[in-house]
Formats: sequence, C-alpha cells, structure tokens
Amino acid sequence: MEQVTCNLCGADDAEVRFPSTLPKGQSLADWTAYRCTHSGYGVHPTIVRCRHCGLVYANPRQEEATVRETYEAVKDPLYVEEREGRVLTFEHHLRPLERLTGPPNGRTLLDIGAYTGVFVEIAGRHGWDAWGVEPSRWAVEVARKRGLRMIQGTTETADLPEGGFDVVTMWDVIEHLTDPLGELRRTHRLLKPGGLLAIHTIDIGSLLARLMGGRWPWLMEMHLYYFSRSTLRMMLEKAGFSVVQIRAQGRYLRLGYLMNRVAAFMPWLGRPAEHLVTRLRLRRVAVAVNLGDLCTAYARKPLSPPGENEHPV
Repeated sequence: MEQVTCNLCGADDAEVRFPSTLPKGQSLADWTAYRCTHSGYGVHPTIVRCRHCGLVYANPRQEEATVRETYEAVKDPLYVEEREGRVLTFEHHLRPLERLTGPPNGRTLLDIGAYTGVFVEIAGRHGWDAWGVEPSRWAVEVARKRGLRMIQGTTETADLPEGGFDVVTMWDVIEHLTDPLGELRRTHRLLKPGGLLAIHTIDIGSLLARLMGGRWPWLMEMHLYYFSRSTLRMMLEKAGFSVVQIRAQGRYLRLGYLMNRVAAFMPWLGRPAEHLVTRLRLRRVAVAVNLGDLCTAYARKPLSPPGENEHPV
C-alpha cells in the first residue's frame, strides 16, 4: 500500500471521510475484486477528502504497478452475460453525445477502458470510425473475436496518434485510475482541436451519496477516486478542457442482474426479489435505472491553445 497526495491540487492535507472496511490485515486484492461486475459493495480502503480542493480519494491504496497488473489479469464472464443491458445503456449514452458532435460521418472515436468493446461496437454501427483501448487481456480477446478494433494496453503504453480523434469516451473508468489528471492530459493531446470528451462516473456529491454516507454502495475497493461535479469540472479545466455540461445519466439493467446486484448489498431484499423475477420469467426484462448518483461530463478541447488568439492592448 502507498500514500498519495491529492491528484487535483497536489496538497498533502486530507481528512478521513470513510474509515477502511477491508478485513483486518488485508492489503492486496486479487483481480476478482477489480471486475466490473464485482459485488464487493461497501468494502474499501480508507477514503479521504482533500482539505484544499475537496477531491475524495482512497489513501493509502495499492501501488500503481499492482493496479495496472491487476487490470491486465481481469476476467469477467458475468459482464458478457449482461451484454443486452450494456447495449441498451450505450445506445442511451450515444444519443446525447451525438447531439453535441453532429452526425459521425466516419469521424474517429476512441473509447478508453473499453472492456469487451460493447460501446466500440455500438459506435461503429452508428457510423463512427471507432477504436478501443483496454488493459484486460481477456476483455480485448473477447472484443477482437467480434471483429472490433481493440488495442491491449493504456493510453500511456499504446501507440496512439496525437490529435487523431474527434471524440474520446470514458465510461465508468476515471474512478479506477491511479492518475486521472495525467490521463486527462494525455486525452487532451489525443483529441483534435474542438474534439469532445465524454466521461461517465459516480457522483459522490449527489443527493443519494450524501444521504447514504458510508452505506453508499459505490464505496468499493476498485474505486480510487470519487468525483463530485465540482471536482470533476476543476480537473477537466486543469487538464485544458472547456466543460460543456455535466448531467445525471443512469443505465439499463436486466431485472435478473439488477436483483443480483441488490442481493449483494441488501440480501434481505435482493434475494427474495431475484427469486420472484425468476419465477415470473422477468430476468431478461431491461429497466432504466437512474438514482441521480451517476453523471456524465462533456468537455471540449479548445480550437486554439490558450492565449493564441489574444492580442496585445
């Protein structure tokens, strides 16, 4: 485990927000705790809040090399089983993005942390020249078997063209990164001038998160950063972006999978509910879920570098 400073302002002055709930003596999770579908809700290292800028993050936490190696090893068959819900979610995510970009017309899109490539596939169907980059060797293999253009690695290790993309997306990724500010700066370099970045993440400043406090289910070992809309905006601007909007945005889940997730957090409710939807043959029915604690930020890379169009008085 390593101690880290604030990734947003660099300060080393934080207060404990939520004490560690890891089992005593546990300091190293295997890759199963880092699966997208992992049910370890409420199990997390110490979570702190920066006294200077308000960023909330896990500290101490796993070392960067350990986190990277863990994500490279992740396998997650349950994610594949829930594919139908992911397709509906990403179709839903693509609509507001295209309202900001206009028709794709073969323009380039990069999905960072693309996992099994569901969004890459959806974007390609809509006319984007879509690519994905993903550390999990298993997930990249799953995506490539579907004929998708996937690069195994990260933006730090992959050979990606600077200024080569019209759109970059990160769906449920930034909260997992060891250096989100560095990632945003690399993303800024990858985008063309005027290009759009879309980030979907959990919102610790939401009403639900504030009401639930330490019982908020998104407090998990795999999550290293917990952005509010305010801290996410500040980090985007520090990385050189101009924020267009930040809005609440939920997802679609099949009832069987949803009840399975509820059972992991509240067994007394989820298990009977899962049994009921199974008896009624409703497991595959997809429902929209939006509790207000997930949000999407849209931000642009300016057309000109700062100061380029300024004229002396």
